[in-house]
Amino acid sequence: MNDNLSHFLTSLSAYKGENVFNPWRDTDADYEVARAVSIRQEQLTDYLALRIGRAKILLIAEACGYQGGHFSGIAMTCERMLLNQHPKVTSRMILCREGTRTSRMDSPFITKAAQKEKGFNEPTDSVVWSACLEAGLAPDEFLLWNIFPFHPYKKGNLLTNRTPTDEELAIGLTYTKELLSLTGPLPLFAIGRKSEMTLTEAGFSVTGLRHPANGGAAIFRAQLKEAMGK
Repeated sequence: MNDNLSHFLTSLSAYKGENVFNPWRDTDADYEVARAVSIRQEQLTDYLALRIGRAKILLIAEACGYQGGHFSGIAMTCERMLLNQHPKVTSRMILCREGTRTSRMDSPFITKAAQKEKGFNEPTDSVVWSACLEAGLAPDEFLLWNIFPFHPYKKGNLLTNRTPTDEELAIGLTYTKELLSLTGPLPLFAIGRKSEMTLTEAGFSVTGLRHPANGGAAIFRAQLKEAMGK
């Protein structure tokens, strides 16, 4: 790991917030294996190292979700992709190696059989990955991130998602700036209004994309394809 990437990971790992799960710092034995934090740190490091200097675009959504980056350690990337249980995305596309799950197969608090057997799956992650590949981008030519890179959850329920506060978005923006200092200038694609507004108000030039959730998948795919065509 180069020094700059190591410093970035250290910076991410230092954050602690109320009703926020930091995948590279926090762990919960009710849901996770013993080495969960170090596994996620390694996976994020390998993911970024493969793309810094190669990525052509940076796609930035709002926040990490419990079915995606919470357990994988990688934005908009779910465990099933890392475990080769996904129909379109493989671990070699993401890491150039086998991925590792951090959720416990035997957790009594994970109640869905498919999640126990195959790991967590996030529909938005599937749409984003497949749309990027369909737009003609190689797996290492797009970099995925979140304005708030951590997982905000509803008080008392770790396996939920909530919208990050304005204060959290402002904090998260500092990590996006750190990431851009590693990658150098890249075309920025904002996934969803919160991401677009946060980046625009901070002075960044962005291409706004409809968020794939709530019936927006087809629009997102079309917008990304059109933007890449230009």
